[in-house]
Amino acid sequence: MVTATSAVQKPLTQTRLQSIDIVRGAIMILMALDHIRDFFHQASQAFAPEDLARTNSALFFTRWITHYCAPVFMFYAGVAAFLWAQRGKTGGELSSFLWRRGLWLIVLELTIVRSFGWYFNLDFHDLKLIVLWALGCSMIALAALVRLPMRALVALSLGMIALHNLLDGIRASQFGSFAWAWSVLHQPAQFQVGDSLILIGYPLIPWIGVMAAGYCFGRVFQLEPARRQFVLVRLGIALTAAFVVVRAINVYGDAAHWSVQKSAMFTVISFLNCTKYPPSLDYLLMTLGPAIAVTGWIDRVRLSDANPLLVFGRVPLFYYVLHLPLIHGTAMLMAWIRYGSATFFFNAPPAMGTPPQAFPAGYGYDLWVCYAVWIVLIALLYPACLWYARLKQRRRDWWLSYL
Repeated sequence: MVTATSAVQKPLTQTRLQSIDIVRGAIMILMALDHIRDFFHQASQAFAPEDLARTNSALFFTRWITHYCAPVFMFYAGVAAFLWAQRGKTGGELSSFLWRRGLWLIVLELTIVRSFGWYFNLDFHDLKLIVLWALGCSMIALAALVRLPMRALVALSLGMIALHNLLDGIRASQFGSFAWAWSVLHQPAQFQVGDSLILIGYPLIPWIGVMAAGYCFGRVFQLEPARRQFVLVRLGIALTAAFVVVRAINVYGDAAHWSVQKSAMFTVISFLNCTKYPPSLDYLLMTLGPAIAVTGWIDRVRLSDANPLLVFGRVPLFYYVLHLPLIHGTAMLMAWIRYGSATFFFNAPPAMGTPPQAFPAGYGYDLWVCYAVWIVLIALLYPACLWYARLKQRRRDWWLSYL
């Protein structure tokens, strides 16, 4: 029997694939735009960019383009796990690395990222289980799932992605005192645990399936370049076409159906407005399909090691931990200049649930300001990330694998 780990026993000499790093670097840059909008935009405390009754096309697409970040990163984290194992690692070494790194990501989410990124305080009465939590839990799950036969893992991961919307009708309230368990799995919710309010923003289904699918997909990157490019482009286009067909049918694939709106542009927006929490089948087809196709199109592109896309793509966790306090600190500085005080920013940004009354009346900036801040902060992040990327190239210390 061929298991998901038995295929990774034989050492394989392989150079690092730039296409993966380029795509990953691009989504890290886009992610910062979304988080800057959370802190800076004037509507962030009033309504979500996906609210068709109040949004506009510029705001919607500023949010929509960042939808690619979480699924693409999750998928390529699975690919990276497969390729890491090709360096002569055993199945046991792979599982050990995955669960330890996954646990570390969860700890980071609840400590450094929470206190020194999102909140700027040490009051743990408000905890949010979001992207690093989902990434970490998915890695821990993958540590066990790689023991399955590869065909079983393919079926499980694709089944989780394609069929989980059948669970949309099940509500956490049906489970009584175990409602929290269903929220961890499939329905975002918040719960009071002692003195702490815990928000489960990223339920684990189907994120575990997305990472596991990426792990299985890692085999594609072992193909010779021309064949690999052919498969990536054709499969990416096929998944994108599948999104258009499934979304157009409007029966299954997303709990939020699209509808004809007041204008052609808003009808398109309704069509693209797929559910992220948890990510629907439509959402995953819409994001993973184009990302895989782009990976194929750029598969033979060669960039300098100092190119920002490569730099950010090679140190994504370092970038993530660094970018939040930089954004938050910049928001505080601009608030102090504008309002003479920034104490209200010793808290989460307006878009993350802090009551509007905690901020000055009319707080926020036009969308163009968010873009300007985004460009400046990306430029400020680059030198530190370049230094760290070069450090990782020079050294092989064990702790470098965890940041």
